[in-house]
Amino acid sequence: MTLSRQKSFAATIALLVACALLLTACGSKQKTVSASGSAPEVTELRYQGGVGSVTFPELAEDLGYLAPLKLKYIGNTISGPQDIQSVVTGDTDFGGAFNGAIVKLISAKAPIKPVIAYYGVDDNTWTGYYVLDGSSIKTAKDLIGKKIAVNTLGAHHEFVIKEYLHRAGLTAEEIKQVTLVVVPPVTTEQTLRAEQIDVAALGGVLRDKALERGGIHPLFKDSDLFGIFSAGSYVLTDKFIKANPNATHKFVEATAKAIEWARTTPREEVVARFEKIINDRGRKEDTSTVKFWKSTGVAGKGGLISDKEFGTWIQWLVDEGVIKDGQLKLQGLYTNEFNPYANEK
Repeated sequence: MTLSRQKSFAATIALLVACALLLTACGSKQKTVSASGSAPEVTELRYQGGVGSVTFPELAEDLGYLAPLKLKYIGNTISGPQDIQSVVTGDTDFGGAFNGAIVKLISAKAPIKPVIAYYGVDDNTWTGYYVLDGSSIKTAKDLIGKKIAVNTLGAHHEFVIKEYLHRAGLTAEEIKQVTLVVVPPVTTEQTLRAEQIDVAALGGVLRDKALERGGIHPLFKDSDLFGIFSAGSYVLTDKFIKANPNATHKFVEATAKAIEWARTTPREEVVARFEKIINDRGRKEDTSTVKFWKSTGVAGKGGLISDKEFGTWIQWLVDEGVIKDGQLKLQGLYTNEFNPYANEK
C-alpha cells in the first residue's frame, strides 16, 4: 500500500469513527430492560443483505431462533468493508466482512468487535480465480499488466490474490502492475467471457453456474493457499455490546444455531428453506443461485472463531507494512463469549 493510500485510508477511518461517536445514540429502537434480565434490550437489528442470497441471521429469524428480536433490512451490499463501515457509522447494528478487512479497520481505532464467524473455505465452498480456456495466463508472472475482477477492494479477494503473487516470487513493483477491477459478482462471469477482464474471482453458486456453462478453468484457488478456515466474521460495536449484552447474546446464539442447522440438515432441505425465505420477503429476486448451495464453509462449530483466523491477517498486514509489528494484540481482538458452543468440549 502506498503512503498516499495509507493516508487516504486513515482519513476515511477517522471520519467514520467521528461519525460513530455522533450517531451511536441514533441506533435501534430501545426497550428498557435490566442488565440482569434475559430479554433483549432492543427490539430490532438493522442490517444489509445480499441479492438472491440468505444470510445466517436471516435463516435464524426464519427458523424462530432470533425471537423476540427482529431484523430490519435496510438494503443490499456486495462489499464486506462497506458493510462493517456501516456498523461503525451507526447505519446498521451488525455487519460482516473478511477478517483481514476487520483487522485493518480495528488497527485504525474503529470500535468494533468480531463476535461470530459466518463464512469461510472448505472442500465444497471456496473461491477460484478463473481464466478463459485458451488464455495465455498460465502462471502468476503472466498476471503482470492484466486485470482481475473482484467484488470489492481491501477484502478477501485482494488479500488472497496478493498472497498468491507474493508466494510466486513477484516483487512489490510487479504486484503493482496487476490491476484489480471492482465488478458486481452477478456480472463477473459475463465480464470475463466478454474479455473485458483477464481473470474473474468466482465463488459459491456463481462459480458453479459458470462452470456448468463451461469454457473456464481456475488459475488458482484460495483453498490451495490457506486450506480450510473461517474467513469472515460478523461485528458489533463495543458500545452496542456494552449497552445490549442480552441482545448481543441472542444475536450470536441464534446465528450460531442457524449455522449448525445448515451444517447438519440435508442439503435439499436447506436449499428449499433458502428459496422459501427469498420468495417470502418479496424483493423480486431470482432463487436459481441458491440451488447450487453446498455447505456453510464455516470451520468452527456454530461460528466459533479461532486465533489463527485473525492472527494470520495481523501478520499479513505487518508484512505488507500496513500496520506495525505489535500494533495489534490478538488477545481481546475478537470474542466467543456469546457463542453457546464455546463451552462445549
